[in-house]
Amino acid sequence: MAELLFLAHRIPCPPTKGDKIRAYHLLSHLARAHVVHLGCLIDDADDRRHVEELRRLCHECHFAALTRARRLMRAAGALARNEAITVAALRDHALAGWVADLLRRRPVDGVLAYSSGMAQLLAAVPWTVTRIGDFVDVDSEKWRQLASGRAWPWSWLYRRESERLRAFDRAVVDWCDHCLFVSPAEAQLFQELVPAARAKTRVIPNGVDSGYFAPAFFHPCPFPPGGPVLAFTGDMSYWPNEDAVLWFARAVLPTLRAGRPDLRFVVVGRAPGRRLRRAAPRLGMALTGTVPDVRPFLAHAALVVAPLRIARGVPNKVLEAMAMAKAVVATPAAVAGLRLRPGHDVLVAHTAAAFAEAIAGLLDPRRAAALGAQARARVVADYAWESSFDRLDRLIAVRLRCAEA
Repeated sequence: MAELLFLAHRIPCPPTKGDKIRAYHLLSHLARAHVVHLGCLIDDADDRRHVEELRRLCHECHFAALTRARRLMRAAGALARNEAITVAALRDHALAGWVADLLRRRPVDGVLAYSSGMAQLLAAVPWTVTRIGDFVDVDSEKWRQLASGRAWPWSWLYRRESERLRAFDRAVVDWCDHCLFVSPAEAQLFQELVPAARAKTRVIPNGVDSGYFAPAFFHPCPFPPGGPVLAFTGDMSYWPNEDAVLWFARAVLPTLRAGRPDLRFVVVGRAPGRRLRRAAPRLGMALTGTVPDVRPFLAHAALVVAPLRIARGVPNKVLEAMAMAKAVVATPAAVAGLRLRPGHDVLVAHTAAAFAEAIAGLLDPRRAAALGAQARARVVADYAWESSFDRLDRLIAVRLRCAEA
């Protein structure tokens, strides 16, 4: 048994959005076998209701509030200091003080910093403690991609963030014994950008709880009576998700509705922005906002679309839909980090016309069911969380063997 410190940029509960899903499952697994302490930021006041659940899971906890006002102040400071805004926004002196005190009081064997921004705390961790940075994906590349799709001044700001984060990543590698990534593609890209990371890079894939996301459960239909539903799931405050559904509604949906006027497009996810809310009625989209459980929407959709044009890592939305035995049509970007067989487990469309053609074929329920069954089988075989846990356990076991020697 090891004693570990888990640091996260956002409270890892509830596991209902991408970064929280990975953090929650890794934390829960580690806490079953080790003494785990948790230090994290809370950027949504509603998440405080999950504090007691995490206190029961972990030995010691520290929760630091990250308000919008604090983020804006730290962003302004980062611009003045020529620093990455992401790094400055996650810097919390009270959390850093708690980490330093914990390391003095407790025989901590390892520290796992979840996200590159939290890895700044590894700089003060003694070299005798195993230091693991879970980058998940290459954030600097995400900002570079975002810059290419936005007008000035956002394009300038995003390019700047990409450059500053890349410089920060070079420093972080020196503070890490292991650098974790969610897919081989992300790991390879990081090694190309930061060659010093080659010997330290490890892949810990995302998984999906195929018992929870299972087609066998009965879920009441959340949709009113009508034609078949195309569903998209995701946090709609995330700009690439908004970009994806707007592109789909403008470029793909009109072609489909020319042949199927009753076809519906439902966007399932929290916090749709003003731009999306204004466009939805005109483009024929339905927005659900926050839902308590995404599974009924997946279960009763005719199929699921993942039209992401900007994506990093592994979109959990694709794995969850596949686990529910749903046919998925995706862009290449949406499945780039997944080990899938296009045409067998998922349909991949490179253009709007190809997207419309793929969906039109899957409106035959028999074809959709066959593809969904193959998708479910692939997820169960290759994307169980347990296989990811095995890789992480081996890293920790190496540390324990060295300490015992």
